[in-house]
Amino acid sequence: MPGYRQPPKYLTGLVRLQGAMLSVAVLPILMPTEWMVYLHTQLQLGDLPIAPIVEYLTRSVSAVYAMHGVLLLFISFDLAKYRSLLRFLILVHGLHGTLMLGIDLWAGMPWWWSAGEGPPIMAFAAILGVLYRRWPTESPQAAEH
Repeated sequence: MPGYRQPPKYLTGLVRLQGAMLSVAVLPILMPTEWMVYLHTQLQLGDLPIAPIVEYLTRSVSAVYAMHGVLLLFISFDLAKYRSLLRFLILVHGLHGTLMLGIDLWAGMPWWWSAGEGPPIMAFAAILGVLYRRWPTESPQAAEH
């Protein structure tokens, strides 16, 4: 994009990594319910209720995460063009991590779940934010004019 410096490769790589990790959430959308029950039990989270609302929530939340991952992958191929969207998404990720930690604590999730969900999202957002701020806005040629 004219006037904009290309992003550092490590920033692009981290956005792609996060996008790929989130895109894996597509798997539970099609996962048999029996697998969900088994995994839930193995994680020692008690019995997974079998009800339409549980089916709906588990699959729709996975779909939202996967959709978000695909969006990150898409913008990672032209971060200069989507620079302002990336800045917004970094902010949203930080807020999302904070919100997830609060929900986990309020819901009484196990400590390892709470520690493994919200804080890593917040940390990743913070790292992306630092890298984003270090990304020069103008290309060297545009700065000369």
